[in-house]
Amino acid sequence: MLQLSKKVEYGLIALRHMAMKPAGNVVTTKELAKQYDLPYELLAKILQKLARANVVRSLQGVKGGYTLAKKPEELKVASIIRIIEESKPMVAECYTEGPDGCSLFYNCTIRRPLGKLQRNLNVLFDQMTVREII
Repeated sequence: MLQLSKKVEYGLIALRHMAMKPAGNVVTTKELAKQYDLPYELLAKILQKLARANVVRSLQGVKGGYTLAKKPEELKVASIIRIIEESKPMVAECYTEGPDGCSLFYNCTIRRPLGKLQRNLNVLFDQMTVREII
């Protein structure tokens, strides 16, 4: 079943934190890691990915850190997941690996219902914004 990775969870926690701050306020990786008890190195890599994708802005220097590059309502959760994971969240392996990943693929009695669930999940994540997780 679907389970968001720790990387996605950490990314969403960081984005939620930034979204709750007044626009333009800068937060550091160290501050986020300490406040939410997140692994610093992993969080730094996640924030760098989000910066390369123009989701957050990276500011260098003594007063540097990260701030949102867009309004929270413009940031779709599906996009965040794809940026961090480089794939969509899937409800079953058959949707990521196809017949090579499952010996029951062609005779599976739940593949179609799971497909419907997958489509609904895609719509939900495509519509949900960071604003909604504040």
